[in-house]
Amino acid sequence: MPSKKALVRRPSPRLAEGLVTHIEREKVDHDLAVEQWEAYVTALGARGWETLEVEPADECPDSVFVEDTVVMYRNVALITRPGAESRRAETAGVEEAVARLGCSVNWIWEPGTLDGGDVLKIGETLYVGRGGRTDAAGLQQLRAAFEPLGARVVAVPVSKVLHLKSAVSALPDGTVVGHIPKTDVPSLFPRFLPVPEESGAHVVLLGGDTLLMAASAPRTAELYADLGYEPVVVDISEFEKLEGCVTCLSVRMRDLYS
Repeated sequence: MPSKKALVRRPSPRLAEGLVTHIEREKVDHDLAVEQWEAYVTALGARGWETLEVEPADECPDSVFVEDTVVMYRNVALITRPGAESRRAETAGVEEAVARLGCSVNWIWEPGTLDGGDVLKIGETLYVGRGGRTDAAGLQQLRAAFEPLGARVVAVPVSKVLHLKSAVSALPDGTVVGHIPKTDVPSLFPRFLPVPEESGAHVVLLGGDTLLMAASAPRTAELYADLGYEPVVVDISEFEKLEGCVTCLSVRMRDLYS
């Protein structure tokens, strides 16, 4: 039967050195970050997700943002080539982890670049952000890997945030949610719901009507509750200082069979 697995990766001791692109650098409390990461992992486990720790990459400050290193479609794992050169060493451990799970493995090759945080999957449609970290060659290689499997790939411009999923994510019914000031072209999505807080645009679908989201978006949590969803709130303040969000701290794999 289908099993819900999520890859996670423990924060590097060098987390505070992580990249920032669209925001001012703030001091990161590493001990608090570890506590928040552990609470995030616990929240996944409490909702029926089996969390699998990827081998730590202590020399890579951004390695906790494991979603950027691989894109899953069906049982195929596309190992990315991150747009930031300093992050490319992160992929080896993730490749080993998905191979152990029995996934078929493909790769993004030079000169292409692709970050997993730029890929929003809604059903068989993959929206791919084209901006600072994902280039045209990376997008074309993703098309070549997934379109033969039935995927529909739609390019989306990204200029105001780090990744596409820094701007938008999707509710269980496929409605895309986003904060208008951070979303380049909301009209690209068939159904779009504006939310009042930037971090409210980031949700992880835990199953049913349950959404994992950041504590920094209380008004958006109320909006989702009014719509009939059940928000599960976690504090990820230290990761938000590095442009991180709830989606990028794990790789959710719903299509694997045990």
